[in-house]
Amino acid sequence: MLKQVQTQKLLQKLSPQQIQLMKLLQLPTIALEQRIKEEMEINPALEEGPDTEDEAPSDYEDENYDDVNKEEENKRDDFSISDYMDEDEGSSYKLKANNTSPDEERKEIPFSVGVSFQDLLESQLGLKDLDDREYQIADYLIGNLDDDGYLRRDLVSIVDDIAFSQNISTTEEELTRMLKVIQEFDPAGVGARDLRECLLIQLQRKPSTWIIEQAIKVVDEQMEEFSKKHYDKILKKLEIDDDTLKEVVQEILKLNPRPGNSMADGQKSFQQVVADFIITNEDGELILTLNSRNSPELRVSKAYSQMLEEYSKEKNKSGKEASMFVKQKLDGARWFIDAIQQRGQTLLYTMNAIMEYQREYFLEGDETLLKPMILKDIAEKVGLDISTISRVANSKYVQTSFGTFLLKSFFSESLSTDSGEEVSTREVKKILKDCIEAESKKKPLTDDKLAKILKEKGYNIARRTIAKYREQLDIPVARLRKEL
Repeated sequence: MLKQVQTQKLLQKLSPQQIQLMKLLQLPTIALEQRIKEEMEINPALEEGPDTEDEAPSDYEDENYDDVNKEEENKRDDFSISDYMDEDEGSSYKLKANNTSPDEERKEIPFSVGVSFQDLLESQLGLKDLDDREYQIADYLIGNLDDDGYLRRDLVSIVDDIAFSQNISTTEEELTRMLKVIQEFDPAGVGARDLRECLLIQLQRKPSTWIIEQAIKVVDEQMEEFSKKHYDKILKKLEIDDDTLKEVVQEILKLNPRPGNSMADGQKSFQQVVADFIITNEDGELILTLNSRNSPELRVSKAYSQMLEEYSKEKNKSGKEASMFVKQKLDGARWFIDAIQQRGQTLLYTMNAIMEYQREYFLEGDETLLKPMILKDIAEKVGLDISTISRVANSKYVQTSFGTFLLKSFFSESLSTDSGEEVSTREVKKILKDCIEAESKKKPLTDDKLAKILKEKGYNIARRTIAKYREQLDIPVARLRKEL
């Protein structure tokens, strides 16, 4: 039986302006530049340039200046640009001057253009003596290679795809034969279906020697033992000494496990890191600035403001609709400009609190000087919500005199030493990393031994915590760090 019940709820609803501000807070500098461009495209009431009043007439705009200006215009009318050009120069004459001073900051972001990985393989495919059918099959296989140069897909499924998309009936055997053709291309190892096959292709191209033959046996027959560094089993199987195995391992380690990534740096695209904050140390005084490079100044369109005044005078329906449309665009432009300004103030306010909290670190650059710091610490310091601090720290970078770092990497939990002093977990990770770098690679330190070393230094940390920190530092277990 349905009943009507009256309840009272307290809900917090965010305004569109607040939602827009929170979204802008999350954006790093490069993403913000793109967001501003998008907003300018969809809102014609938003323009680039400083928000200034109508410019006052210049001091030079007097009667004498006007007379001189008219006289110069009359002189220019008697000449054409061809008077300044030689007959042989043609279009080589510079019609545009680059009037920039040497001290002016260049805001262009350079980028490189090169041949893609697939283009390189297709150019080699064109040199092979193949008929149209074989060329189409091989070209389709090249298109299925991933960025590492591997063919991860099953050949059976590719048979069905070629029949459906290319209208070519083929077999798994024919695909295998065409794949062998691709595996002859450079860089060596492309077209492999797994790491074992990739390494074998590269080894088989090398001049045959005793070491190469043993390396082929290791990869072909004992790949699992090699990947887990069970060298004792390999020595027993191949019946070789430690020195020979060391040469074999070195030969295998020279190979490229990702041949697709062997393209030149200029032919690969990399994500550019642009710092959102810049901290400089001037005689012991920390100076914080917000990187607003390539972010244009914004203003509300005066033409749209005048348009609103004109449409507001009209009393008909079309005039009211036009007036409402223009008003929405103007309000949207003002809200966006306000949100950009509030974003900058919030970022600077928050980053300044972080800088003061970690002042000793930003002065010296020593990671052991980092204090334990969580989002709540900064939120209480600046009087903002923890979620706001999280948005500020997310995907933002800070540039210092000793490097550029991800802002959220400065946040860490605290640990208590035997003396009762609270230290940052980042300090512990730094000590852990230094211990592993200084260890003997023939007998790497286990997590239990690392825990004992840290305990001797005053850090009472469990073995499972050591394992967690080691994984966060992307350091493998002791067995995989072992070297001959």
